[in-house]
Formats: sequence, C-alpha cells, structure tokens
Amino acid sequence: MTPSLLSRQLRQGSSPFLRNRRAVAGLGLLAAGSMGLITLYQMGLIRHLPEPRLPGLDADRVDAAPEAYARMRLPMPDAPLGLVSYATTIALASAGGLDRSRTHPWLPIALLAKTAIDALQAGKLTWEQWDRHRAFCSWCLLAAGATAAALPLTIPEARDGLDRLIDELA
Repeated sequence: MTPSLLSRQLRQGSSPFLRNRRAVAGLGLLAAGSMGLITLYQMGLIRHLPEPRLPGLDADRVDAAPEAYARMRLPMPDAPLGLVSYATTIALASAGGLDRSRTHPWLPIALLAKTAIDALQAGKLTWEQWDRHRAFCSWCLLAAGATAAALPLTIPEARDGLDRLIDELA
C-alpha cells in the first residue's frame, strides 16, 4: 500500500472497522490528555490538579502518592508511562489500511490484546486508588473510562483478523 492510499483510506475511508478504530484513537487521545495533565502535576509544572469538588475525589493526594512514583520499579512518575501506553494504542489503531484484518491480521489482534491489558490495568489502578487512599483521581477515572470504552470496539476487527489467520492455516 502506498502512503498516498493509506492517507486517503484513513482520512476519507468508511467501514465499521475504521469507524471503531477512529473511536479507539479518539478515546486514546482523551486518556492521553488526562495523563498529560497529571504529568504536569507530577513533574511540578502545576501545583494542583483541578477537579470537581465532589466527595471521594482527591487527585492531588492520589497522584502524589509514593506508589505513583514507583511503577514497574522505575524511578519516575506513572503518568508519563500512561502517555507512552496510550500513544502505543493510538499507533496500533492507526496502523494499516481499510482491509488490514486481511492484509495484516495481527494488527487488529494486537490492538485487542493491548486494549484488554489496558482495561485490566485501569481497573486495577482504580481499585488501588480507593483501597489505599479512599479517594479517586477524576482524571484517572476519565482515562479508565475511555480505556474501558475502547475495548469492545476492538473485538469485531480482531475476530475478523483471527478468522483470516485460521483460514490461512487450514
């Protein structure tokens, strides 16, 4: 596929799979935006994370907690890791043309696997916030919600890609 054809297909093409991929990319950008704001706080570029004044919300406490600076045993805040993760999801959603489940069936399968892992991780981190702090970060909840919403959108194309892989092996 030429870059011109890929450009045209991604920007102007229409199919249920592509609509879902666009939605996954949009949800990934929403989640990445949340991680970007949290990164500003965790790096000291802003002193306070704005959020609604509702009971159970305390983004400052949650995102300044020691465990938010020790994910994967790395000496860094966790929000930049979230940015990298969501960028990877967006890249997987944008890779390939309209018929990628036929031409590159591993791409939609990889996107499904990535969003499933992300949804599990988002659920774990959401539970951890409440369990350890009895509070939530509203920006984290927004990212977790976007992550959860993306998962079912990846299933139809991944199923088609898997069916094609199985047909090739048979």
